[in-house]
Amino acid sequence: MSEFNSTIQQADWKVEKHAPVIEAPDSVKAGEFFTVTAGLGKAIAHPNTLQHHIRWISLYFLPEGAKMTIQLAHAEFSAHADSATDQPGPALTNPSMIANLTLAKSGVLQAVSYCNIHGVWQSSKAIQVEA
Repeated sequence: MSEFNSTIQQADWKVEKHAPVIEAPDSVKAGEFFTVTAGLGKAIAHPNTLQHHIRWISLYFLPEGAKMTIQLAHAEFSAHADSATDQPGPALTNPSMIANLTLAKSGVLQAVSYCNIHGVWQSSKAIQVEA
């Protein structure tokens, strides 16, 4: 039996349109809020059609020395030009999310996204927390 983690794909977002991009400072001050964005399409656009789209992105944090991740945020994208006709519908959602957070210790931010055709993709970014 195959484990779920064996199906999660990784790649550099600069060359792979399915890999999420995490934008956050390299270091932050403990207890101070900062902004993190996670999305797709920064270097290479991902299709956003009824047939091929990103359904969701989740943002996690793995503190240094920890075994378990903490889910920070989750965004679902519901409008993919859905229509009752053969023509594209009037609404699209862009696969991008923003989270404002504080951290008490250093660790790794992880973004996981789901493409309805190409499965689950992950990216990560280390973040240093200063006292």
